Amino acid sequence: MKTLKNTMLALLCVVFFVSCRDSFKTVSRMDYHGKYPDESATDMELIFSDSGIINYIIEIPLLNKYMGKNAYMDCPKGITITSYTEDGEPQSRLTADYAISYENDMRMEASKNVVITDLIKNESIETEQIIWDKKKRRIFSNVEVCQKKADGTINYGDGFDADERFTKYSVRNPRGEMLAQDL
Repeated sequence: MKTLKNTMLALLCVVFFVSCRDSFKTVSRMDYHGKYPDESATDMELIFSDSGIINYIIEIPLLNKYMGKNAYMDCPKGITITSYTEDGEPQSRLTADYAISYENDMRMEASKNVVITDLIKNESIETEQIIWDKKKRRIFSNVEVCQKKADGTINYGDGFDADERFTKYSVRNPRGEMLAQDL
């Protein structure tokens, strides 16, 4: 009887340690070595208005907020920002696959497949990164851009500078296809 109890106890210990060892392997595979967000929200639509007039609508599939000394928010599933005229008409639209906003610096960066479209002029700029300096109220890029104009002209450049509504902009060092009329 004593031998049976000892055998059962030994068997239970083996089962316990084997199952624990497998659990530890599973936990170690699940370890996350990055930083978890302090807050998260999904399917957000933010409307910024002044005196009842819509200025911007921002659509964000996933927003993560990280608090602390260097607080920031990021949009790992992309972002769409639409600005509006005083008459309520869509004026420009920015889309990007990723965005990050640094709260202390008042600066937002959008990256990966960034497209800014002037909806009134039917012109666009495509690039891999833009920076929106909220203090200076300007948008710029220091990486290669592709400008597409309404008349079919396509220019490439080394970056661009624009106002935050994207109504006035210039491409740095433009080069590319130019359309010319027959004389």
